[in-house]
Amino acid sequence: MDVKVYNTKDEAVGTVKVSEAIFGRPWNQELVYQALRVQEANGRKNVAHAKGRGEVRGGGIKPRPQKHSGRSRQGSIRSPIWKGGGASHGPTKERNFSLKISRPMRRAAMHAILSQKLREGELKVIDSLGLKQAKTKEAALMLTPFSRSLLLIPGRENRLITRAARNLPRVMSLAPTHLNVRDLLKHKQILIEREALADIH
Repeated sequence: MDVKVYNTKDEAVGTVKVSEAIFGRPWNQELVYQALRVQEANGRKNVAHAKGRGEVRGGGIKPRPQKHSGRSRQGSIRSPIWKGGGASHGPTKERNFSLKISRPMRRAAMHAILSQKLREGELKVIDSLGLKQAKTKEAALMLTPFSRSLLLIPGRENRLITRAARNLPRVMSLAPTHLNVRDLLKHKQILIEREALADIH
């Protein structure tokens, strides 16, 4: 299928042939949701946990003699039965939130997003995203005609735009081999450099 190619002034300058399997796939909301859910779950950090008796501070000394005090035997003030001691059955760090999805399903979800963005006019192929210097000011001027929420997909050899756009708010540069569902959905508009089309699979 043929797709229009634009310059950095948002003017159509030609067409390019793209894969029908990548940019012509129908929208599949259930598949995209599943892929996004798996990615979010796998990126989740298990930080909510209770400290056990080996993690709380103090308690290295025996609080009272073993015998002749008339009270119960105690070996540490960090026992769960003491105030300030460790939790005996609290949530632990070992909980696993990760989920799995097959590679063909994850790719199909990304292709569905790219296709839908293209149909809605939120994805554009740019002839070149090249810069003379890796300057944030130059990148900001070049991206002025486009949306403020941008995902840039430059070619493999174009590293200047990645460095220049690093400090721009709501602008992200991503290699064509590192595409993922969350970043494709997060940004309003996607700009793909013409050279990067061959690396999108």
